[in-house]
Amino acid sequence: MKYKARLRSRISNLKDQKNPDLRRNVLCGNISAQRIACMSAEEMASAELKQIREALTKESIREHQLSKVGGTETDMFVCSKCHGKNCTYTQVQTRSADEPMTTFVLCNGCGNRWKFC
Repeated sequence: MKYKARLRSRISNLKDQKNPDLRRNVLCGNISAQRIACMSAEEMASAELKQIREALTKESIREHQLSKVGGTETDMFVCSKCHGKNCTYTQVQTRSADEPMTTFVLCNGCGNRWKFC
């Protein structure tokens, strides 16, 4: 099954209308049969597909970082590293309900992170 899937992937990439460079390089002999057998899907992808993948990767990284950095800006906290007051904080209930909320602070100046209860 694994061999069949890889073979279908190679054939699909060679027939792809958006990726004429791969087909041309194989037909001209610039890429050998052994090389095409060992190529990853990323190496065979067209330039358009590579751009789409890169954009999706950047977007998912940004969304992941937003969940960490999103919060309320304040000058109530002083960073222990740069002594700046430009901070962002969020409060989350990480323990039981009768315990106080945990405050996560991010210094917007140097990126230092800390938490306190």
